[in-house]
Amino acid sequence: MAAKPEALSIGVLHGPNLNLLGRREPAIYGTRTLPEIDARLTQLARDLNVRVETVQANEEGALVEAVQRMSERVAGFIVNAGGYTHTSVALLDALLAVDLPFVEVHLSNIHAREEFRRKSLLAPRALGTIGGFGPLSYELGLRALVFHLRRDD
Repeated sequence: MAAKPEALSIGVLHGPNLNLLGRREPAIYGTRTLPEIDARLTQLARDLNVRVETVQANEEGALVEAVQRMSERVAGFIVNAGGYTHTSVALLDALLAVDLPFVEVHLSNIHAREEFRRKSLLAPRALGTIGGFGPLSYELGLRALVFHLRRDD
């Protein structure tokens, strides 16, 4: 009997303050909590025959370390860098160093917000950016990344 092919693994990075979802500025970020978002992503991953591994960190260095650590077992990343989207050269460098594709996601439409939020350091090197659809942004990002990874299959 042939071995079942191993499912793709996708890393999901949640940046600072996303652990407060559900109570943090619900008019902007909605009422769904991070565990609820992760549960929906896990279910969607099963439907797509992939696995997701999620991590949330408020510290920039912890996100960099997560990228490095996870890169040994994932095929790509879904990244909501939160406030680090606009400031973290270190996170961008980590993503570039591991040379894996990533999709940038945002719950809100960063281009419709304050001027300082409109510039992403990650976007120019991401496969794409999805934002403004609340938690659905993560699901769309996962679908897009899986499509990209499988398009040559």
